[in-house]
Amino acid sequence: MRVLLTGHQGYLGTVMAPVLTAAGHEVVGLDAGLFADCVLGPAPADPSGHRVDLRDVTAEHVAGVDAVIHLAALSNDPLGSLAPELTYDINHHASVRLARLARDAGVGRFLYASTCSVYGAAGGGDLVGEDAPLRPVTPYAESKVRVEDDLHALADGDFTPVFMRNATAFGYSPRLRADIVLNNLVGHALLSGEVLVLSDGTPWRPLVHAADIARAFTAALTAPREAVHDRAFNIGSEINNVTVAEIAEQVAEAVSGSKVVITGETGADPRSYRVDFSRFRAAVPGFDCEWTVKQGALELADAYREHRLTQEDFERRFTRLAVLRAASDAGVVDDTLRWRR
Repeated sequence: MRVLLTGHQGYLGTVMAPVLTAAGHEVVGLDAGLFADCVLGPAPADPSGHRVDLRDVTAEHVAGVDAVIHLAALSNDPLGSLAPELTYDINHHASVRLARLARDAGVGRFLYASTCSVYGAAGGGDLVGEDAPLRPVTPYAESKVRVEDDLHALADGDFTPVFMRNATAFGYSPRLRADIVLNNLVGHALLSGEVLVLSDGTPWRPLVHAADIARAFTAALTAPREAVHDRAFNIGSEINNVTVAEIAEQVAEAVSGSKVVITGETGADPRSYRVDFSRFRAAVPGFDCEWTVKQGALELADAYREHRLTQEDFERRFTRLAVLRAASDAGVVDDTLRWRR
């Protein structure tokens, strides 16, 4: 297929593009480029693509495309809470507009990167399946729920939206993010000797490696239409349903000489959920995740050492909010996070 991959210069997109290419697809990227320089290690070889803000996409950008994989978003909770109006403008309104343009252009399949954060305050009891009540507690998660609702209304006999509710990502990507839990804890452990947990450590988190997300999207791209049409899927593995304290312990095992420090200064996090991932395995026989949290912690520690991660890089280059604040302070983006011309 000819696949439009939005967010191809992001954390997940940089991992996904070569997986799609290896599967035989022609990848066309679309990205605003806000995080294109957030590289740890050798610069990745990006596919050809469009440098355009998601809010400025036109019919031209989806012409001749067989499928869209939509990753692009303001992609973490602190950023979403800082600028909720931008979160809804980009993550919700621009995403739905892209889907309408794609449908009108004859695109057959639209894979949407949603999140398990839509379950929000589900608690740590029973495993949460796709039909569970949605309880988003942040603007980021709420924007994902709104897009799912609107894409459902667009589904028809020719247009197949698929809602891929990813667990919290982890693992090395050439365009690193240090503001997601496992990546962050491994960085703290290496740079300070402490696996620093600011919450009380009790919330449950489902985790999934970036490479497993890429494999899942690639599988969903060519799965039989009747198996995936207008359906939501949790993406991850039950073995990676872990508490934040358990994540910290596994990081301490992976980074020798480090110790777990749970301060509890931010109190109990209302976001807590254990997730059932069986629906996607049933829809796409043969698929399962390959990476465990422990393996991911070891991979990250090796990559951080090999590419000589510094405290400066960890705090500024690979933290989304810090990158955007620096761009704003330097005057290269405006108040709407568009590049100044």
